[in-house]
Amino acid sequence: MLEVMQRFKPDVVFHAAAYKHVSLMEANPLEAVRNNAIATRVTAETAAVAGAERFVLISTDKAVNPRTVMGASKAMAEWIVEAAGQRHPRTRFIIVRFGNVLASSGSVVPIFRGQIEKGGPVTVTHPEMSRYFMTIHEAVQLVIQSGDLQSSSGDVFVLEMGEPVRILDLARNMVTLAGYEPDVDVAIEFIGPRPGEKLHEELLNVDERSQPTTADRIVCAVRDRPLDPGWVESSVERLEALVAASDEAGLAERVVEVAAERMDEAPIDV
Repeated sequence: MLEVMQRFKPDVVFHAAAYKHVSLMEANPLEAVRNNAIATRVTAETAAVAGAERFVLISTDKAVNPRTVMGASKAMAEWIVEAAGQRHPRTRFIIVRFGNVLASSGSVVPIFRGQIEKGGPVTVTHPEMSRYFMTIHEAVQLVIQSGDLQSSSGDVFVLEMGEPVRILDLARNMVTLAGYEPDVDVAIEFIGPRPGEKLHEELLNVDERSQPTTADRIVCAVRDRPLDPGWVESSVERLEALVAASDEAGLAERVVEVAAERMDEAPIDV
């Protein structure tokens, strides 16, 4: 990464590389932490060393109050980027937090569409499960506009996405739009939440508040007290040691513990 950054000298780095499928990451915590957290540190640090003006991390609402390996690994990525912003003042580090992107790889829309085409059943995890959704166009605009906003390094930007959508309603509407009657022509089957999956996602952590920006429908998630970069570094080092030891069981437990530790009692630089 350092060789690439120094060769091409990018002005802006959009860091979108990540594993995002919850169940796969629960089964492969080593790769989740290695790719989502540790590789984010490598990319952020090398971008700063190469003199990039801006660094934009693509994050997710699953990083808010995380309960899964995937969510915790992305929360770590957010903290790594915020800490990098404190260490490297010449590079402006920005975080954009996505909801679910409609029709993206692995999203429920293409899955439901395929199930409907086969005659069902359409599988829903829980009747009350809800998610925030955004279109691909909205996602692209969020990334580009957030990277251009006048802001402090380490800021987190979120798109105002209105009310969350109940997945069962989405499934029923898709069946109806395909010309069928739900539960008559096409069955809807409840299969139960996956390990660690929350019924309702959130856009802001408990220690964050929403602040308007100059961009339409984009808000900044503001925390009154900044992270301690030393705590971030020591936490990543502990996770790196577990990765190096191939301790999958210990890593899966520890990465979620670190996320909870940050929310409950992580040291704050005041």
